[in-house]
Amino acid sequence: MDQRLLPLLPQVSKPARYTNNEINAVHKEWDHIQVKIAFAFPDIYEVGMGHLGYKILYSIVNGRDDSLAERVYAPWVDLEAKMRELKIPLTTLESGRELKEFDLVGFTLQYELSYSNILNMLDLSGIPLLSRDRTDQHPFIMAGGPCAFNVEPLADFLDFVVLGDGEEIIHEIVELAKEGRVKGLSREEQLASFGKLPGVYVPSYYKAHYNANGTFHKLEPVKQGAPEIVYKRVVADLDKAEFPEKFVVPYIDVVHDRVMVEVFRGCTRGCRFCQAGMIYRPVRERKLTTLKKQIRTLVEATGYDEISLTSLSSGDYTCIEPLISDVIEEYKDLGVAVSLPSLRLDSFSPALAEEIQRSRKTGLTFAPEAGTQRLRDVINKNVSEDDLYEVVKGAFQAGWYSVKLYFMIGLPTETEEDLDGIVELAQNVLEIGRKHGTGARRPEVTISVSSFVPKPHTPFQWEGQDSMETLRAKQNYLRDRLRQRGMRFTYPRVEESFLEAVFAKGDRRLGPVLARAVELGCRFDGWSDHFQYQLWMKAFADCNVDPHWYANRAVALDETLSWEHLSPGVSRRFLLQERDAALGGRTTPDCRFDVCSGCNVCPQLKVANCLSEEGARV
Repeated sequence: MDQRLLPLLPQVSKPARYTNNEINAVHKEWDHIQVKIAFAFPDIYEVGMGHLGYKILYSIVNGRDDSLAERVYAPWVDLEAKMRELKIPLTTLESGRELKEFDLVGFTLQYELSYSNILNMLDLSGIPLLSRDRTDQHPFIMAGGPCAFNVEPLADFLDFVVLGDGEEIIHEIVELAKEGRVKGLSREEQLASFGKLPGVYVPSYYKAHYNANGTFHKLEPVKQGAPEIVYKRVVADLDKAEFPEKFVVPYIDVVHDRVMVEVFRGCTRGCRFCQAGMIYRPVRERKLTTLKKQIRTLVEATGYDEISLTSLSSGDYTCIEPLISDVIEEYKDLGVAVSLPSLRLDSFSPALAEEIQRSRKTGLTFAPEAGTQRLRDVINKNVSEDDLYEVVKGAFQAGWYSVKLYFMIGLPTETEEDLDGIVELAQNVLEIGRKHGTGARRPEVTISVSSFVPKPHTPFQWEGQDSMETLRAKQNYLRDRLRQRGMRFTYPRVEESFLEAVFAKGDRRLGPVLARAVELGCRFDGWSDHFQYQLWMKAFADCNVDPHWYANRAVALDETLSWEHLSPGVSRRFLLQERDAALGGRTTPDCRFDVCSGCNVCPQLKVANCLSEEGARV
């Protein structure tokens, strides 16, 4: 760590965020390494330490003899204030070196409301915010993650962006950085070499054009050889992909502080509001033997007492029951629990609940998403009320007492009847708990309701978000009807969902707004107690940009979208087809077990759904 921070730590909250030397942290001899990368997470230590992709890249880079990776997180506001007062720049945990000293700084783009932290971290590092202002003395600022599929609001600030899976391309980036150092390439020459990699997007190689009415017209390549469309990278076989043998073990509680293994990547369920289900296609499962080996290695290296089987929908893993059974049997005498953080109603069974009960209970969360079957058909959720009731009955009978249900309001075609359906479902689940619960504690049902945000590369990307007034009225409607013993109702502020929608559907004209908001003091926008809506509105006004035009406007189907040059492989034709099916209340089956739905990912990217050998026989 930076020794200049030591005298400040007693004066700030949770000083262990900044102290370094955690178990399994990697420290390399700086002067003996050719390529140095700082992986920057635009949130606090506790949040960033729980991100699996971050752990994977950290392990891969540090597994090479010619490169090193160090970590840097956004300092909390108390330490940042002292750093600015004393003119101490942002530094990495492992060596305490300034970000300016690295060859590359890589940001994770997980969530639109983290964008202000990215700019604030660059500013705190003394690195010019705008890519055009950086020189050979500055690191390349790269980024990846789900928000990379519409990175246009950040286009002015990033040197290059990686679309898709990072396990393979990170090696290619390191090799090119090493080659550029040996050859003494200029910054522009080095950037050009990165830009030739499949899956890499260089924003400065393009110029945006707009129509007289303010709509997006086209993105014109201004660099010879810049592709008109950048397609994502895909790791076709996850069993061959590198995975950490060790996790850095923190000294303080962090999010997802446990062993995590990714049972599979991708989802073809086809929920029409879900960006992850579109951009991470196709499904690629890991073998049972691979997963059990990864779990065994990580438990031994970390000492964690919980194993999380992660994916977009862990219960969909075709070998989920034998995996859970085998893992619980192996660790039953060590007090190690198994958790499934992401479950669909139709992939969870009472038998699975009974299996998990053999270890420590870790809570159950399900996402019906909508209150009526009509609206679930619109969003292609493909689950029924009977699915929900059967699942929660089995869970309560197996000894759980607490169930959390996720819903969404503001979905296309939503009516008051759909809101009433949420109330009815919640009441029925609570009643099932009271009737079938076997534990000593009274049943509890938490109803969490988020606001629909139209996302790029989904069938609903053309939709507008409900106004904040409408969403607030729907929240109040539900809150008044869910006030009863045994129920808890939670929901985010509509202002936060509004800003998320603005940047989700935004273009390059939002760059100046973002810079102005950071200048005014916006940061940690994903934290409700630090989100400053009025400052954001001032930033929009100062830049003469109407945020409602982005968030609430329904986009014409013949408009060119500002993110269509960044492709996950899913075709526009398929998304329009799915939008039409949504408005007609028609569902689309999962192509893993039914006919091809024609999304175009497999032929475009030359990949295919890949179930584990064991699962393929189920």
